[in-house]
Amino acid sequence: MAQSAAIIFTVLMGALAIFQAALIAVAPLGHFAWGGQQRILPPGLRIGSAVAIVLYGLFALTLLMRAGLLAPWPDMSWIMPASWIILAYLALGVVVNAISRSLPERLTMTPLIVVLLVLGLTVALS
Repeated sequence: MAQSAAIIFTVLMGALAIFQAALIAVAPLGHFAWGGQQRILPPGLRIGSAVAIVLYGLFALTLLMRAGLLAPWPDMSWIMPASWIILAYLALGVVVNAISRSLPERLTMTPLIVVLLVLGLTVALS
């Protein structure tokens, strides 16, 4: 179960990374992210999107290692604490997206982050 959850988690993180890349490329999708106040993100928020892409990759790699799908590097000692930090980040993301002023962001990102949180919890508890 943990391996399937980690794979689905990774696919969803990949989709979010593509979305963030589109925001960096000035796609008019800003109403789905960063509070939804601008359809085209200003430079500062585009930098935030680039940071998010890096984080998404690190989150996916960590949970793939936790699920045993990738060899942990350099050892296993950091995987469990990192998994719980990721879960805390996702839990915060649920709250932040749920209170967003942007209806599109609330309706799309909140359920997506809830799914990621459940998948991450499945992996972390394995």
